[in-house]
Amino acid sequence: MIGTLVNVAAIVAGSIAGIMIRGMNTEKFSDTVIKGIALCVVLIGMSGALEEANLLLVIFSIVIGGVIGEVIDIDQKLIKFGERLEELFKGRGGKIAEGFVSCTLIYCVGAMAIVGALESGLKGDHSTLFAKSVLDGVSAIIFASTMGIGVMISAVSVLLYQGAITLGAGFLKGILTQQVISEMSVVGSLLIMGIGFNILGASKIKVANLLPAILVPVAYHIIMGII
Repeated sequence: MIGTLVNVAAIVAGSIAGIMIRGMNTEKFSDTVIKGIALCVVLIGMSGALEEANLLLVIFSIVIGGVIGEVIDIDQKLIKFGERLEELFKGRGGKIAEGFVSCTLIYCVGAMAIVGALESGLKGDHSTLFAKSVLDGVSAIIFASTMGIGVMISAVSVLLYQGAITLGAGFLKGILTQQVISEMSVVGSLLIMGIGFNILGASKIKVANLLPAILVPVAYHIIMGII
């Protein structure tokens, strides 16, 4: 869990730094910076989406995952939780709900979160998560300077998500082969692109409702293994 704990600490530290400097930024500069970061998020998503994978399975995953997500309505549940945070931290300023939801998705759906957590649990190798911590910490400064404390609270999501993968790594070892991880990574990268487009205001994709799509490749390969 050391890698995940360092990752969480980096997000919290970056968020604190971002909140401290937010008063130094005018709304004009904040909007420009956040949209610049959104472009970087889109680029990260595009680079990951171009990895070699079974294209039909990726499409199938998005469709099935979207249907499951809409039935559960994960997006609405996250928004409601974010709104509760808005009420709890009323007067702190910033787009708390947007910061929590957006950063939870950005920090959790990437390949580094999955691979890093697995390496941490299986080999005690925390190098990938340490590298991710640096990236997340720097981005947290930028996001928190415009969206406030919601970015810091997203660290809890990282702790639960990556922690669960790390603790369950022994069980997942035989399931998450390199091929499965690659397919999950491509699906996750598409979702990251969606987040970037949403931050830019170019779309209103319910990215959270597509989250189950990341698990569809796992289910597919388990079923194919049984057949």
